[in-house]
Formats: sequence, structure tokens, C-alpha cells
Amino acid sequence: MRLCVFPVAALLAAALPLAAQSTATTADLASTVARQLPSLTETYKHLHRNPELSRQEEKTSAYVAAELRKLGYTVTEHVGKYDDGAQAYGVVAELENGPGPRLLIRTDMDALPVEEKTGVDYASTVKTTNAQGQQVGVMHACGHDLHMTVLLGTAREMAERKSQWHGTLMLVGQPSEEIILGARAMMADRLYERFGRPDMVLAEHDTNDVPAGSIALKDGPLMAGANTITVVIRGIGGHGSAPQAGKDPIVLAAEFVLVAQTIVSRQIDPQQPAVLTVGTIHGGTKNNIIPDEVTLGMTLRTYSAAVRDQILADISRTAKGLAEAYGVPANLMPTVTLGESTPATINDPALNGRLRASASAALGKDHVLEASAVMGSEDVGRFSLDGKIPAVLYWLGASDPGKLAESRTTGVPLPSMHSALFAPVYTPAITAGVTAMSAMALDLLK
Repeated sequence: MRLCVFPVAALLAAALPLAAQSTATTADLASTVARQLPSLTETYKHLHRNPELSRQEEKTSAYVAAELRKLGYTVTEHVGKYDDGAQAYGVVAELENGPGPRLLIRTDMDALPVEEKTGVDYASTVKTTNAQGQQVGVMHACGHDLHMTVLLGTAREMAERKSQWHGTLMLVGQPSEEIILGARAMMADRLYERFGRPDMVLAEHDTNDVPAGSIALKDGPLMAGANTITVVIRGIGGHGSAPQAGKDPIVLAAEFVLVAQTIVSRQIDPQQPAVLTVGTIHGGTKNNIIPDEVTLGMTLRTYSAAVRDQILADISRTAKGLAEAYGVPANLMPTVTLGESTPATINDPALNGRLRASASAALGKDHVLEASAVMGSEDVGRFSLDGKIPAVLYWLGASDPGKLAESRTTGVPLPSMHSALFAPVYTPAITAGVTAMSAMALDLLK
């Protein structure tokens, strides 16, 4: 007679409900993350002191890759191809642990052209040359240094807990998030063909709207899709003293700016969030010269692809209609050109519910909050293949709880991301980030 013997732990785990299994798996996370904290703090401060702009993340990506290799991951560097043919500094690290699902966890790596004014002892003093040839200060003013630190802490937890999970962990260090080109570049370099298509995608982003030590999740849209639009208003130039002899594109552009604001307010369903902003306007060379054209730079934010397409069509129709009303010749009609874009970040409800349960077991329910959606944009949504792969991005709290409560009482905002004064409260943020991300990964790969 042949006896089949199963490990006692496996039998117990199978008998436990989901929340209890998660608690059993992550019961000691608090202590192991605490032991990591000194080294993770040094990692965070190193990354903060040494930021690099989008498309320039050479040393940052090398640092992340080296740290992951030390942990036993198989690492590939220089993953990603930009539209101009340039190689990107993407990093892919894999840890295979038997058959099972494949989980992709992403961190972004680039910093911003911001001169830091926080006054912290680990502040960035880096200056570099941007793509326009200008000397600029550089700062992790969006918290990507915090994201990388959490990823590395999670990578260590997962490497040391291989007995608690199975499958493949795929860690992605993404470049150029700030210019929403990095995810596109990595996908263009056949990311999934080369490294395997994940079953789930997980990411985080810090925020000053959630207290450090907590995270926040929500189903559905979390961040908007973004489209960059260039509108060229054309006319017939001439002397400023004789506008009747031409067609003034500056006056036409001024009216277009105002009328364009009614597209969202008067042509789009109020239940469908959308923002249309004119961020730049350039035209003319001298006070008394009517130019031939004016160029406007616009950004559009939406959650819905259908709403996005409607607004883009409305922009073209509005620009053309105004030009015709001004008597602009048919061969000088405005042109509308689309530039960089990224899809909306939409959290899969089923995956989000599962992650909420595992995070609550690890952090406590009081530290897992309901997230608020924003009209800011991310490019992590590209990794979900338009929702074909379940994906979740959650908010990682970065603010001092007392100062956040005071801000909400007084209405005086705290320094936000992209501010020269943005300084996350890193100790509880790192601790909560690594604890939550590790608990989620262990649950998804158990």
C-alpha cells in the first residue's frame, strides 16, 4: 500500500480562509522589513542625492540592476527602444521559483528638472544639461527614489521567502515615466516576447494626500489618460498699423483659447471627467508685426477613450470653424497634431479587492485607505495591454500624518509632487511600502 504524504503546512494553508492564509504568510513581515530599514534608508538617500533626468538614467538603472543581481535575480539592462531609435535604460529582473503565475512589479526611475529647496541633509545638488541644452537642477521631486527603494526591499523579501511562493517574479525598472515614453519604449523592445507576458501587473506611486505609513487603493480609474496636442493657427501677416490688410492669427488664437474651454463644459457629459488645458502659446517677433502663425500647446486628460476621441474631434472642428468665421483662406486652415500620449490607469476590480485583503492583513485595516482618483497621468497602464492583463496601481502615503490633518483643516496645501519642497516622510513610507508590496506579491504568487 502506497501512502501519499502532504506537508502539514500545505494542508493547514489549504484549510484556512484567504485572509487567514495571508496573515500566516506575512506574520513576520514587520520584523524582517524593520531589519532592512537601515540599509533601505541608505539606498533611498543615495538615490535621492543622485537623480537623473528622463532618458539619462544610466547610473540609476545600473545601481538598481546591481542591487537586484546581489539578491540572485537574473537581470537584463538597456531594455527599451525610443521612437528615434535610441536605446533606453530599462531594467528587467526575474526570479523563477517553479511553476505558477508571473507577476510584474514596476518602479519608475527618472527624476525632474527641479532645483531642490527642501533643506534636508541628503538633498540633491545635481545640475545637468537637459534635452534643450539648458543647465538645470535635478531632483526626485516625484518620489521615484522612494519607489525604487520599495522595489528593492520587496525584492529582498521575496528572495528570502521562496518557500512561501511559486511562479515567476518579474521586476521592471522603467525609465522616462515623467515624459510618458518609458513604458512605450520597453514594449517597443518586445518586453513580453523576450521575458514573458505577466498574468498580473502591480505598481505604486507616492502621494502627499495619504499619510505615511498607509496606502490607498480603489477600483476602476485612478489616473487619467493624457494626450499632448499642438494647434497651429495660421493667418496672413503684415504691419500692426493695418490689420485689415491681413488675417491676424493672434486674435484668432486668443478666441480659440477661450472657446476651447467650452468644449468640456458644454459639449461633454458632466459625469465624464475631462480636463483641457492650453499650456503654451507662441507667436510673433515684434510689437508692430502681425505674424503669419501662432502655435499653442495643449494637454487633454480623460478616463474614457470615447470621450478623448470626441474632444479631439471637437478641437479640430472648433479651430477650423473659427478660422472660417475670420475669413482665413482654405489653404491656411489650422492644423491639429497629436504628440505623446498615455492611456488611463484603470485598476482591475477583482485584483484590487484581493490586494486590499492582503495589504490589510499586513498593515492593519486602518492603514489601507480608499484612494481618490486624479487627473494626473502615468504610463504604467501600457503594461496592462489596454486592460487585457489585470493591473493595479496604488497610492503610497508620503506625508506627515499630523501635517496632513492640519492641511485639511486649514486648507493650506502641503508641498506636492513636482514641487522643489516635496520631501516624503521616508521611514514610515518605506516600511509601509515594502510591507504592503511584499504581502501583495506573496499572496498573488502563493
